[in-house]
Amino acid sequence: MSASAQDFYAHLQTELAGIREAGLYKSERIISSPQGAVVRTADGREVINLCANNYLGLSSHPQVIEAAHEALRTHGYGLSSVRFICGTQDIHKTLEQRIARFLGTEDTILYAAAFDANGGLFEPLLTEQDAIISDELNHASIIDGIRLCKAKRFRYKHNDLADLEAQLQAAQAAGARFILVFTDGVFSMDGTIAQLDKIREITKRYGALLGIDECHASGFLGQTGRGTHEHRGVFGQIDIITGTLGKALGGASGGFTTGRKEVIELLRQRSRPYLFSNTVAPSIVGASIAVLDILEASTALRDKLEANTAYFREAIQAAGFEIKPGTHPIVPIMVYDAVMAQRLSARILELGVYAVGFFYPVVPKGQARIRVQLSAVHEREHLEKAVAAFAQAGRELGLIK
Repeated sequence: MSASAQDFYAHLQTELAGIREAGLYKSERIISSPQGAVVRTADGREVINLCANNYLGLSSHPQVIEAAHEALRTHGYGLSSVRFICGTQDIHKTLEQRIARFLGTEDTILYAAAFDANGGLFEPLLTEQDAIISDELNHASIIDGIRLCKAKRFRYKHNDLADLEAQLQAAQAAGARFILVFTDGVFSMDGTIAQLDKIREITKRYGALLGIDECHASGFLGQTGRGTHEHRGVFGQIDIITGTLGKALGGASGGFTTGRKEVIELLRQRSRPYLFSNTVAPSIVGASIAVLDILEASTALRDKLEANTAYFREAIQAAGFEIKPGTHPIVPIMVYDAVMAQRLSARILELGVYAVGFFYPVVPKGQARIRVQLSAVHEREHLEKAVAAFAQAGRELGLIK
């Protein structure tokens, strides 16, 4: 006899209790203000914000907000439909063309979210005759998208080029027709920047395609903010790029895939999240076009972000904390213990700094951390106060001397 619905809910309660007892329960913190260098919590406190993906400070930029209002006035609140029925407006096509121009590709397709872009990418393009080779630390959306595809699956050790080559050899030995290597451009938990120049050289030798997820790179990585491929000197040499409008490029929602026109055209015909989800809202589209106007006109925001990142990385290490090395504005402050990471996060919030602890299953067991994310909207005084708060909390909790 099967268990009852009551047994099912009791099972869920047990699972949740286990998560809490292990110190892994993730609570949502409520803010009552727009994103910015400082945010207001639900109880009315103002705290320094070090945990948003608002890399360029554009989620509250006056020009972006005004463009969203204008699109709302001229193109309405929403399309109430999917793209191929009556869900495409002129501004959607404009944004797709602008993204392609900005990232050095031929065409772009918009999705409701970047998770959908990755979820709808692999299955339409590849079959059981083909192979996908994925970095073992790729984002969950890439993993889920690959699971939906019938292609043979191979994983290479994180950022390990020798193992990548071994997996390419294995895919060829398995008789794969087409091989796609796919990696995060920047890995969101560590701030590691993929070695795209070397990966591109290896994939060319094996005749493989190369795709990257640029959610934590588009808009600010590289000399003009085009992303990881610009940063690594392979701009225009990547076959498929997925990304988001929900981080540096405005911070609302929406995702995209961009690449060769044949890829994008087939995705329009067969990609399920595109075919069965409402199109991106006009206000987001209009605002995103304004974002690209800002970024193409000046590198001032990405330059300030770069300076803020360099300062904070140096200052937090001088305070005695261990961080993951690198140059990216994702700065993982290593605590290792999940409970201690939550205690540190709670204490710095009391001291006026909002940054969240990350622990299993978001990161591997024993690798708990506070993930700090810098923004161009931060001023030096914000960062100085944040470092001081971390230092005080770290001493109180015995993490630093």
